[in-house]
Amino acid sequence: MKGIPIIAAAGALGVSLPARAQGSGPMVDEKDPQAVGLGYKADSSKVDKAKYPKHDASQHCGNCQLFQGKAADASGGCPLFAGKQVATKGWCSAWVKKA
Repeated sequence: MKGIPIIAAAGALGVSLPARAQGSGPMVDEKDPQAVGLGYKADSSKVDKAKYPKHDASQHCGNCQLFQGKAADASGGCPLFAGKQVATKGWCSAWVKKA
């Protein structure tokens, strides 16, 4: 609880916290073990349909509940790949329709 006043003060001063910054961090590498485990592809159209039969062409990171960027952005953060960016047009097996 000691960190809460510091975070609140930073917000009040207009200081941004870099850990949550949009557009920061390297892109996820499809060969990264976490990406391989989730079947991540930077281009949703290249998803292995035999391995992921529930994948639909309309599904991509930009319309996933987990995506932390804006739909118009080329990439954005994802809590599954902490500190890294995913392609807006990407996909992984954890995709959940944005509400």
